[in-house]
Amino acid sequence: MNDWETDTRKFYGEKGLGSRVGWGSHPALVVVDLAKGFTDPESPLGGDLDAQVGATAELLDACRRYGHPVIYMTVAYKPDFSDGATFVEKVPALKVLVQGSHWVEIDERITPRADEPVVVKQFASAFFGTDVAQRLRSQGVDTVLLAGCSTSGCIRASAIDSMQYGFHTIVVEQAVGDRAEGPHQANLFDIDSKYGDVIDLEEAIGKLKELAALAA
Repeated sequence: MNDWETDTRKFYGEKGLGSRVGWGSHPALVVVDLAKGFTDPESPLGGDLDAQVGATAELLDACRRYGHPVIYMTVAYKPDFSDGATFVEKVPALKVLVQGSHWVEIDERITPRADEPVVVKQFASAFFGTDVAQRLRSQGVDTVLLAGCSTSGCIRASAIDSMQYGFHTIVVEQAVGDRAEGPHQANLFDIDSKYGDVIDLEEAIGKLKELAALAA
């Protein structure tokens, strides 16, 4: 932990920020935007997310082994981008994410199973303009684990909305990434201070196993 983080965490703690929300009893994993448009460095939106894809694969393996639900998210727009509002104006690189393009397909290293839905969104949050909250609630989910990208954009927005929908919100640190380290670290800190808990991959997998055993 560097000096600014130590000082800020101490200051936040004195002000009543940074408590832990913990887990409920029925978690689900939401994999945000680990599509080829983001994981392939050849894409205008892409970056080196190999480590994050690998960590997400470990989370997927645990969720599948212990029977916890999984939802994937991808971004895709109509060819005329009429469903992109000003988002595609602010970030023109998003225009590679056209419906039917290979860029909107989930990275083949973490291919969804037949029973794992891929929900299409047009904006940052996994919850905005989608039925993800309803899907989760219909399965009795009370805890949302987030993996994917980018930490400063879609992960942050999804964490905020997850909290606002009343879910315990858990961001798995090794499973989320960004194009630059500064925004990544700053937003992990901010999410952990205000919206959910940022935890280690090993801790997350251990908790998934523990909850599955309790439910058995």
